[in-house]
Amino acid sequence: MAHVDAAFARTVWQVLEPLHAVTYFAPESREANRTVGLRGFWMGYFAARAAPLGAVAAGAVEAAFFNFHPAMVRRAIPDAWGFAAPEAVLRARVEAATAALRRVAPSVREAAVKAVPLLERVVAVADGAGRPLFAANRGLPTPGDPVGALWQGATTLREHRGDGHVAVLTAEGLDGCEAHVLFAACGEVPVAVLRDNRGWSEEDWQAAAHRLTARGLLESSGHPTVEGRGLHAHIEVRTDALAVRPYRALGATEAARLISLLRPQTDRVLTSGIIPFPNPMGLPSRHAST
Repeated sequence: MAHVDAAFARTVWQVLEPLHAVTYFAPESREANRTVGLRGFWMGYFAARAAPLGAVAAGAVEAAFFNFHPAMVRRAIPDAWGFAAPEAVLRARVEAATAALRRVAPSVREAAVKAVPLLERVVAVADGAGRPLFAANRGLPTPGDPVGALWQGATTLREHRGDGHVAVLTAEGLDGCEAHVLFAACGEVPVAVLRDNRGWSEEDWQAAAHRLTARGLLESSGHPTVEGRGLHAHIEVRTDALAVRPYRALGATEAARLISLLRPQTDRVLTSGIIPFPNPMGLPSRHAST
């Protein structure tokens, strides 16, 4: 069995993330959150993404979501659970995401039938230790609809990557705002997209930049130092290394088949206009991902 290297983790993220991300941006998902009783985009975001954890307190969501300002979380959680129980939110999110994928990618069901067994093998062997969002999503029942199962598998594995990314950031002594400041300084995503979508004020951002400057990671101009770029690269490489481990259960041939099955569906999502560019996920456009 040929080896699946760490670079595959970046490729598969670029393929799975758009399939997952319809749950944030598709009109079906926004309407489903409103219908179930959630108020506003951000309450819908926090409740839908946190629902696999149950009706948890704000502190648990702050820890798991990491890069959001705590006050932003607390404007939605725990109030959200008074409007909609997690069980209702879970049903709404998968039904809406399934409908969105079927609308924008007409061949998604055929691809899902073949891809879901591969994703399920990866999910089954992945290590859940220290990965709360991954473990909670893995514990959910698999939807009977193949497209829903595809969305759930993509969601579970993107949370596996995300949990690992948070672990790397915290191990390097970065807080949520500092992580974004360094990310933006290295040219990944515009400052305003990250700062405004994650609830940090200009004062928060400047304070984080000063802390990074004191560590020798930023110049006084705000540009990254050699050490800052090195740390950013290390974080990305380490994130990929942690994320790729379960995919090695497939081997290189089946891993390549997974990509070939799902990339056309991803391209349909990316060209549909559902996902904005640039976006706070750092997701590249279709041109960059092919």
